[in-house]
Amino acid sequence: MRFPELLRTTVILCGAAATLLAVVTVAGAAGAGDSLLVPLCALWWLAAAVFGAMLGRRSSTSHQISVLLSSARTQMSLPEINPGRVVLNRLWPILVGTLAAGAVAFAEPQVPGIAAGFALGGALVLRRQGAAVTAIEERDGARFYVEHNSPLRPIRLIRTPGFRSNLTELAQGRQTRPFAGRRA
Repeated sequence: MRFPELLRTTVILCGAAATLLAVVTVAGAAGAGDSLLVPLCALWWLAAAVFGAMLGRRSSTSHQISVLLSSARTQMSLPEINPGRVVLNRLWPILVGTLAAGAVAFAEPQVPGIAAGFALGGALVLRRQGAAVTAIEERDGARFYVEHNSPLRPIRLIRTPGFRSNLTELAQGRQTRPFAGRRA
């Protein structure tokens, strides 16, 4: 699986987890008759959204992702591509955390409310990272793939050759037209 696609999948999964946990929080608070919990959670969600939007507003990669890209192992052939296995292998903590927080919703409805804020903030922090990695791929003429390894080990990337894009040169007007002479 390409690394930018994993980043986009992470954003979507975090957003879905935040939505699910928010719904479960509201249902758990309504079942417990707690009228103060939902407004407090809504304030936490707003604070997490603002903080996540501020941290994720840069269009360049974060330091951690740039270190991961620079340490990618170069390989001339495409690696084995199995997106389902990579997503499950890399994003299992989000799934387990969502299920664990949602499981206690009717006993302790504040737990999924807090977890929803963290999932929302995480989605907003990562929202532009996939596009930043894609821009690096286009600039360098390479593709980054997630290497299959243990779910408990740090993520590793494989760098393969790709096609270099000249969109930047076209946008800046540096490309010369091959037949710029007189017309016959």
